[in-house]
Amino acid sequence: MPPPLESTSRKRRRLGYERRIVAMAVLGAAPAFLGFFILLWLGDFSPKVQWTFGGLSAVWFAGCIFALRERVRFPLQSLANILGGLRDEDYSVRARGAGSDDPLGEVMIEVNALGESLREQRLGAMEAFALVRTVMSELDVAVFTFDETQRLRLVNRSAERLMSQGQERLLGKTAAEIGLAEYLEGEPSRTVDRSFPSGIGRWGIRRTSFRERGKAHQLLVITDLSRALRDEERQAWQRLLRVLGHELNNSLAPIKSIAGSMEQLLKREPRAEDFEEDMLRGLQVISARAESLSRFMEAYTRIARLPAPKRAPLELANLIRRIANVETRLKPRFEPGPAVRLMADSDQLEQALINLLRNATDAALETNGNVSVSWKRNGSSVEIAIEDEGPGLANTANLFVPFFTTKKGGTGIGLALCRQIAEAHGGAITLGNRPNQRGCRAVLTLPLE
Repeated sequence: MPPPLESTSRKRRRLGYERRIVAMAVLGAAPAFLGFFILLWLGDFSPKVQWTFGGLSAVWFAGCIFALRERVRFPLQSLANILGGLRDEDYSVRARGAGSDDPLGEVMIEVNALGESLREQRLGAMEAFALVRTVMSELDVAVFTFDETQRLRLVNRSAERLMSQGQERLLGKTAAEIGLAEYLEGEPSRTVDRSFPSGIGRWGIRRTSFRERGKAHQLLVITDLSRALRDEERQAWQRLLRVLGHELNNSLAPIKSIAGSMEQLLKREPRAEDFEEDMLRGLQVISARAESLSRFMEAYTRIARLPAPKRAPLELANLIRRIANVETRLKPRFEPGPAVRLMADSDQLEQALINLLRNATDAALETNGNVSVSWKRNGSSVEIAIEDEGPGLANTANLFVPFFTTKKGGTGIGLALCRQIAEAHGGAITLGNRPNQRGCRAVLTLPLE
């Protein structure tokens, strides 16, 4: 079998280099060698001396040329073997006897350092790859990796459970064969309802591309949304039942107690002189608690039945002027801002801003402070700020929890309703104490048209 073209060309270059070195050595020593032979044969020496010294000189000269050739070839062959090992990813080969006292030794030192550096990089890459595989195997989402021909190259345990097959049966199959070809095209992120071998549910599909060794690959991640939705739904029901149970107990416990007392009064013979007065007070307590429970249910209905916003063009300055005129207890300071046009539900935004303004006014009246209303652009959104000079917030953890309130007679739905309106418009609301100043600052952020 003929040697490869590359190795043959390399061999020819090596021989040419060696021949040039030998030729230069011969040319350098030839004058002295020829002069020695001329003097030896033309001098007054016996034939025995001439042949003896001539032969020894020739052998010495040939030996020096051969040794020089080996001293040139052996280091280069060693260097070629080391570089060949590095190319074949064998980073354990090292050059021996390398020293910094000559140029060739410095080359060997650098080659050894290169091999050590490549070995450390390979070890780091292997450790990183092992870490990635370990993390992928523990992920609770299904991960699939496809090459440029849409053949499966990598899966994790969740993907095996999703397909109800081991990786030895999945690897090498095409996306079409395992029913995932449609997700390698079109939208990179979507939510689908479909049946996999592991079950039926709602799934989040995400796709991204990456390159490995210059070739395009696709990473497909499939998340089971049904479990998360069920967990969120269960937590929502638990929170709702906890709130409803707390409010119902607060109303029904005194009603039960008063009803029991009234029953004892009715059974008592003879009846006390203030019987009618006690009965009237009991009925008033029952009526008050029933009315409180009715207000609570009405407030809950307002949150649960908030309709989707009916968007229409509106000027923010006009909207803020209207809500600033609603509050009559304390005239807020109106700080004009830039002209801003929104696509929003005017009624819902008015309701949210009025709630925030009333809360700020309630706080400011406690300390005889003021309230200010302002707005500004912030990139692709507008920020509406309502600041007060009240006592500030003592508890910021439960501000947006429905039915949580620190105000006497409050319903606890104002801030929850404000946040619901803001999020329905694609915005957000934040509430916190003013830095380095007394009072609170509420900011309603809304996207611009």
